[in-house]
Amino acid sequence: MGKVVLVTGVARQLGGRFVRRIQRDPEVDRVVAVDAVAPEHHLGGADFVRADIRQPTIARLLAEHSVDTVVHMDVTGTPLGSGSRATVKETNVIGTMQLLGACQKSPTVKRLVVKSSTNVYGSAPRDPAVFTETTPPKSLPSGGFAKDTVEVEGYVRGFARRRPDVAVCVLRFANILGPGADTPLAAYFSLPVLPTVLGYDPRLQFVHEDDVIDVLRIASHEPERGTLNSGTFNITGDGVLLLSQCARRLGRPTVPLLMPAISWVGSALRTVGMTDFSPEQLRLLTHGRVVATNQMRETLGYRPKFTTAETFADFARSRGPGLLPPEALAGAVDRIAALPALGGGHPPTQSAN
Repeated sequence: MGKVVLVTGVARQLGGRFVRRIQRDPEVDRVVAVDAVAPEHHLGGADFVRADIRQPTIARLLAEHSVDTVVHMDVTGTPLGSGSRATVKETNVIGTMQLLGACQKSPTVKRLVVKSSTNVYGSAPRDPAVFTETTPPKSLPSGGFAKDTVEVEGYVRGFARRRPDVAVCVLRFANILGPGADTPLAAYFSLPVLPTVLGYDPRLQFVHEDDVIDVLRIASHEPERGTLNSGTFNITGDGVLLLSQCARRLGRPTVPLLMPAISWVGSALRTVGMTDFSPEQLRLLTHGRVVATNQMRETLGYRPKFTTAETFADFARSRGPGLLPPEALAGAVDRIAALPALGGGHPPTQSAN
């Protein structure tokens, strides 16, 4: 008999994509797709069950379908539809607690995969240059999605201690981008003008949504020979980009603002629904964050198809040209760089021929 996989958070674009992908694997017999909201996208041949993971009914679903693999993707930073931040937090934290409680009592569950985030490391001025999976944050997140992920991972570690027979994999994804990305950072980069923090040019990493699907699939199956897919792994594309590089590649002008001003602008943008410019996102756009991926490569055995730069390029193409076309902006930078230094040299002469 094949595997029975239960996936949470399927009403979101990424959850729906994973459901459609995992059911094509020959070793998967059935996929049970769960969300409190009916998805607008197609889920293939999966069995959709409209259920709220904050309620104890999730335990009944595990028993009814004899689920052996749980992929928990309903840990997110933004509400779906008209939901509120309070609803998101309840789903992230209370929903995870209910799901883990159900998994703990289930005799059939043998594998648990949790979609987490590198937000657990926070963003602070005295952060290390690179975070590994065992590096403690300099300053624990005080609120928002980052705090939710810290709490979620704490509950997952407790579950792993109580059920050592279950293979548990926590995937800490960096900022997810791609043509279909609907994250707060994607919304920020879609603004016609990018507000930035005066005096800061943070380092950023991105993981492509295609790589997210691939690595979730790897974590959901038995490990291949020479690899191990239980534990905690940072997941991101190779390399880093500065925020200023991102703006140039998008062709979008930046407006450097002092911290109080950008906080006010962020509140205004959040109020009108243009982007979730939360305090944690503001800290990321101030101090940045870079993580190591040695464990992803050497232990999990996964090498992303897209680098950070390639991920951002694919995202940028999907958003169309900005106010300043990247080619024109690059040409202007080259022309300025070619100007003679003040006080020395002469402008280049043109031949009459």
